Amino acid sequence: MATDYKTPGVYVEEIPTLAPSVAPVATAIPVFIGYTEKGPVLTPTRIDTMLDYVNLFGYAKPSAFTVGAYNSITQTKDDDSNKFLMYYGLSLYFQNGGGSCYILSVGNYSKTPAVADFQDALKVLKKEDEPTLIVLVDAVSTLQAVDYYTLCNTALLQCKDLGDRFLIVDIPGGDTKGFRDKIGINNLCYAAAYYPYLQTTLNYQYEETAITVSSSSILKNTSSFSFSTGDTGITVSYTGTESTPTVVITDDATTATEFSITAGSLAIKIISKSKLTAADLVTSWDSWKGNNSDTAKEFEVIKKGDGSAIVAKTPQTPLTSSTTTQTSGTLSDLKTSNTAQYNQIKTALANQRVTLPPSCAIAGIYASVDRDRGVWKAPANVSLNAVIAPVSKISDTEQDSLNIDPTAGKSINAIRSFTGKGTLVWGARTLAGNDNEWRYISVRRLFITIEESTRKASSFAVFEPNDATTWLKVKAMIESYLYGLWQQGALAGSKPESAYFVSVGLGKTMTAQDILEGKMIVSIGVAAVRPAEFIILRFSHKMQEA
Repeated sequence: MATDYKTPGVYVEEIPTLAPSVAPVATAIPVFIGYTEKGPVLTPTRIDTMLDYVNLFGYAKPSAFTVGAYNSITQTKDDDSNKFLMYYGLSLYFQNGGGSCYILSVGNYSKTPAVADFQDALKVLKKEDEPTLIVLVDAVSTLQAVDYYTLCNTALLQCKDLGDRFLIVDIPGGDTKGFRDKIGINNLCYAAAYYPYLQTTLNYQYEETAITVSSSSILKNTSSFSFSTGDTGITVSYTGTESTPTVVITDDATTATEFSITAGSLAIKIISKSKLTAADLVTSWDSWKGNNSDTAKEFEVIKKGDGSAIVAKTPQTPLTSSTTTQTSGTLSDLKTSNTAQYNQIKTALANQRVTLPPSCAIAGIYASVDRDRGVWKAPANVSLNAVIAPVSKISDTEQDSLNIDPTAGKSINAIRSFTGKGTLVWGARTLAGNDNEWRYISVRRLFITIEESTRKASSFAVFEPNDATTWLKVKAMIESYLYGLWQQGALAGSKPESAYFVSVGLGKTMTAQDILEGKMIVSIGVAAVRPAEFIILRFSHKMQEA
């Protein structure tokens, strides 16, 4: 407060009376490290939506497929598109409740994957303050297992040194034993591992010119019949080996549009409403075929032009037979030469689903649970979205050895399918599964949040007088923050003094020598709530009473 007044007049002084407060830091801001189609390299970039990612970093690398006999689809296994998973992983993250995150690209798809790329990214990430979760989305699929474990250990060391972030780990190839042997024993409380991989509902991205259609899969005999009024009617086609398929079209003013396929003689019958346009007829066909794909066999009804012509009746008529050239080509080639088979292959490709390691989906679960319940709630017993099922089922007996590892104490969290419930995250332990202090993910992450929040909030006291006034301000600030957490249910205890304590002062946490050396030491203790991992119901017989 200024006291050196020399000129007569009225002076106004504002006296601060409110204590400083702790602003909680963000708890679930993941950083995804991997390869992208485009965008800045080794530059942490914050995004908020999938659209942001597409605009800045592009799409997935198109996948390569081969179409074999009977339109069977085989993915080209040695294609690099199977390895670059960033785009698909981000899609799964946002569909599972993920919010703002960082993308750290280590290069584009033309670059040969190397562990050095990810090591360089971790060096850059060390200077970034906001991320709280590390997801090595492409490392598990592009690197050899030995390099992946080296990278994980580097990331764990960073988590320990900075104390403000947590690592979500995937298990290469689903080899849980190899994982436990090679991940090491250092800093395991800063990471959690999940198993197995997930079969998602996401479709592969591909280019039609890159879909190879083998000669054996192109149907040799293709019969076709066209019926139209001008160029805006319909085309009825049949793709198969039958030589004499027929079609008949009738109309009825009183009934809905109907379709039927006669086996043996192989005929398609169409009963349309009177005055029905070709476009409306095709819409009805698409709906019917979607529910009767087996019955529809290889018939197809396609509109010509804008489909505005009125569908007219026709007597039973054989389809005109024609033969396609039996040569290999691409899906793009079939688009005009064999529309029916083109559509069949497109449908088969739509059934190809992306299999992903679980880390991206789990990051989304962390974000949604933190937002809805709080960082102190275990991110478990939560269903996964956009997931068909885990790639392998886990029984209770199998999970026993995953959840509790009596040899090394490395817990692996299971993702399981339950009848009537879907796919659930069924584990809440860090890799330090036998550590009584840091066994649970929620406890470790709650402490990270409290430590980081109080550290940043206490910076106002740097270079302030190291006396009782400053000590009281710091203590009151931290106690107010912890009291708020206790009220929200983050801390265990029936009353505040049972849930936490804050101590600071000469003779309590500091000696006279500490004060001479400029040290202000604050001792904080919190009783974090722990998840009820095992619910035990004990039953016994009760004797009948008169």
